[in-house]
Amino acid sequence: MVKKYILFLILVGFGFAESIADKTKSMDKMDGYLNLYWENETGKLWLEISDFNQEFLYVNSLMAGMGSNDVGLDRGQLGNGRIVYFHRVGPKVLMIQPNYYYRAVTDDPREKKSVEDGFAKSTLWGFTVEAEEDNRVLVDATDFFLNDAHGIVSRLKNQKMGNYNVDKSRSAIHLPATMNFPNNTEVEALMTYKGSNPGKYVRQTTPT
Repeated sequence: MVKKYILFLILVGFGFAESIADKTKSMDKMDGYLNLYWENETGKLWLEISDFNQEFLYVNSLMAGMGSNDVGLDRGQLGNGRIVYFHRVGPKVLMIQPNYYYRAVTDDPREKKSVEDGFAKSTLWGFTVEAEEDNRVLVDATDFFLNDAHGIVSRLKNQKMGNYNVDKSRSAIHLPATMNFPNNTEVEALMTYKGSNPGKYVRQTTPT
């Protein structure tokens, strides 16, 4: 009985090991630094990851502003630039920001490792692997691209402009401005924030 039970679990596990080619056969592929796949039926943007533990620059910006200099959410404003990397742990892929505030100025790998382990890193996001082939994995990155990466919620709250959160039902990937190149990947999102107690400058610059 035990042997049959274990065999059943193994067969079920293999049943979910879908290839990237099969998973994305009805999607539109955008080749580039990080390959993207657009699923029009669901409005999802999928991300292909192959280079694990390789650092790259992650930057967010505002493509459209709020229209109030006092609040300071201006068009073209750059957010935090972060050095990050993808790290896989089983069925999860973590986007990790290493801690470069503390570094060992030495050629000794043991000293470097000691400092690296002595200070915390930041995990910015966690993805779930949905398909895999040839050391490449596919993750649904829609929620990642539709999160408040620029910190608009905290900015409005700190300036007493109201209590807001991202309304994902009224947010979407802006496909016409989402582009892929050999050395960089650009994703633009149309974000909607809902909340209460709007401040004076919010009331002055927004239609509703």
